[in-house]
Amino acid sequence: MTYALLITAFVISTCGLIYELIAGTIASYLLGDSITQFSTVIGVYLFSMGIGSFLSKYVEKNIAFTFVQVELLVGLIGGCSATLLFLLFNQIDNFRILLYSLVAIIGILIGLEIPLLMRILQDRLDFKDLVSQVFTFDYVGALLASLLFPLVLVPYLGLIRTSFLFGLFNLGVAVWTIHLFRNELPYKNTLKSTAYLLIFALVCGFAFADKLMGIAEAATFQDPVIYSTSTPYQRIVLTGNSKDLRLFLNGNLQFSSRDEYRYHEALVHPAMASINAPKDILVLGGGDGLAVRELLKYPSVQTITLVDLDKEMTVLFKNQGMLTRLNQNSLNNSKVKVIINDAFIWLRTIPEKFDLAIIDFPDPSNYSLGKLYSDTFYKTLKNVLKPDGMVVVQSTSPFYAKNSFWCVDQTLRSVGFNTTPYHAYVPAFGDWGYVIGSLAPFKPASQTAYPAGLRYVSADTLPPMLSFAKDMLPTVSSVNKLNNQSLVHLFESEWGEYVDAH
Repeated sequence: MTYALLITAFVISTCGLIYELIAGTIASYLLGDSITQFSTVIGVYLFSMGIGSFLSKYVEKNIAFTFVQVELLVGLIGGCSATLLFLLFNQIDNFRILLYSLVAIIGILIGLEIPLLMRILQDRLDFKDLVSQVFTFDYVGALLASLLFPLVLVPYLGLIRTSFLFGLFNLGVAVWTIHLFRNELPYKNTLKSTAYLLIFALVCGFAFADKLMGIAEAATFQDPVIYSTSTPYQRIVLTGNSKDLRLFLNGNLQFSSRDEYRYHEALVHPAMASINAPKDILVLGGGDGLAVRELLKYPSVQTITLVDLDKEMTVLFKNQGMLTRLNQNSLNNSKVKVIINDAFIWLRTIPEKFDLAIIDFPDPSNYSLGKLYSDTFYKTLKNVLKPDGMVVVQSTSPFYAKNSFWCVDQTLRSVGFNTTPYHAYVPAFGDWGYVIGSLAPFKPASQTAYPAGLRYVSADTLPPMLSFAKDMLPTVSSVNKLNNQSLVHLFESEWGEYVDAH
């Protein structure tokens, strides 16, 4: 029995950390700024565990009975936590109250588990062995959870199924404890019936997890969800109707098929057309292949190297018929080499030099993305450009987030780039900004340098794109350094004000 209870410590520790990771991940998906969300979730969770540990001293009788009740509650609430968070995100005004309340309840229950288990074991082990063995199993369980969650559970099961699965583990612990103490527990049959009923409910939830996620996403997105998946890095959702296909990453719109040509033409052609016979191009981000599609319109191009962190993105846009039609099968072109890697790390290891680097990362909504807009990153980027090379960076909206936009410009200038900021109107996004960084002064191309068939960008449209109204000029000047991530703070503040106003 002693070893069975020690294994119980291992199981409940693993489950407890998984619930914490699920809450932090969902908060990051839905609210952005992963560091803030994980920090606050972990803080509330640990504080609540402390409360649970404190409350355990008031359990004086029927400790095994109380332990079983706690496991039933943890299994139910923890197991359903992901579903509740996704389903109620758009149904309540203050999602954070729900999030932290759920984290607090689970934390209190988890905080009760180990003290109660140690008191069950206190008559079976010496105190020093009790403490060392229980906490050894507890910490090993935490290690296992931290490894399984990003490598196996999220990519293969998703958050909802993972939540249900570990809820079932807690319920399994309850059933096992009922069996071990079958001669001592009051209301044994009631506890057992309750456990089996909850197991049935969670098994049903596990089996229908995709439908539950579909219901949650149907409430979130305006158009029907036609594809969705969770990767170790993000939640990918495609929505569509007869006229429009939209890509969302972690709930943020990445493109609309009705006007993405405006975004991608503006991203690529002002810089690309100004380079004499560009041959070697680097694309960082842009796993949808739409920027690559525009680059392939130049006959002089010999190689395009695309670096994206998320393999699921590039596989999707390489193989799905509707998407390959949109990007004109660009990722399968013989000139294109796709590399799955973290651009921040990969860029430091390559000997190649490029005529142009297209930086098409998501907006700097968290510190993981913010590092890719830092002066450290731009210094590294500068080293992989040819003597007349250029870089162009998508730089969020100069209207909704003007200080964020100009922070990108200032950061590029701080490492020695000549900068040419410009903007374009993209209906799905509003007024959107870009910055060209060049090692030599930028000279706009003549019309003949642009490829035929462009729908938006031309030598005539570029001059107004280079002009900024007074309400787009910055009120704050800052450089985004790796150790301060000022851009992330600016971005969160400016877009937060816009979202709150709407």
